Parts: sequence; C-alpha cells; structure tokens
Amino acid sequence: MAKEKSFEENIQELEAIVKKLESGEVPLDEAIESFTNAMKLAKICDERLKSAEEQINKILSEDGKLKDFTVDLEN
Repeated sequence: MAKEKSFEENIQELEAIVKKLESGEVPLDEAIESFTNAMKLAKICDERLKSAEEQINKILSEDGKLKDFTVDLEN
C-alpha cells in the first residue's frame, strides 16, 4: 500500500503539472492525462483544506467537549 502524500507534496506535484502544461510543449494525450491528474490533486487538496478549516473552527469547552467556535463581534 502506498503512503498517502502530505498536503505539501500534493501542492508541489500540482504546481509541477501546471508549470509543465503552461510550457505548451506537452503532447495532447499527455496534456489530457496531466490535466486529469491535476484536477484529482486539486480536489484532494481542497478536501484537506476544508477538513483543516472545520478542525480549526472547533474549540474545546470547559467540560471537555468540542463545540463550534464563534466570535461575537457586536460587543
């Protein structure tokens, strides 16, 4: 079983694909395959960011339970 890549590794791979595609020197079939892979990586990164955001928006209450973090800006 392959080790799951970190968020940073996925971003680096995505950036490399974009750079390669932007060069305009990629054959069409390879460009399509690279684009498909880039879209998968973008989806993985987006899901990880959303998960991280959800975790950050939780706080531990005094009774030891997680609850949504909210800020009262009216006071």
